[in-house]
Amino acid sequence: MKIDVISIFPEYLAPLNLSLLGKAQSSGIVDIKVHNLRDFTNDNHNTVDDTPYGGGAGMVMLPEVWAQAIDSIIEDGAEIIILTPAGKRFSQKIATSFSS
Repeated sequence: MKIDVISIFPEYLAPLNLSLLGKAQSSGIVDIKVHNLRDFTNDNHNTVDDTPYGGGAGMVMLPEVWAQAIDSIIEDGAEIIILTPAGKRFSQKIATSFSS
């Protein structure tokens, strides 16, 4: 199984190389790669977000940067899982369905 993770904080995901997941990677059961979203930007500041169109509080992720990142790592037939607070809860049942 191959898992690619895109993050603006890839160093936070370093523990994926330890413990059970680290052993699974060493034995070839799973291949986990963490990609820095900022590597896919086109400006000198590696900008990945901007203020909301029309104003308002907070910041919004730039879809162009995400598109470049996903397009560069996606393989034909691959499934994309996007984690979001508005999405369906990721359960053991769903995880098992991906492993088979």
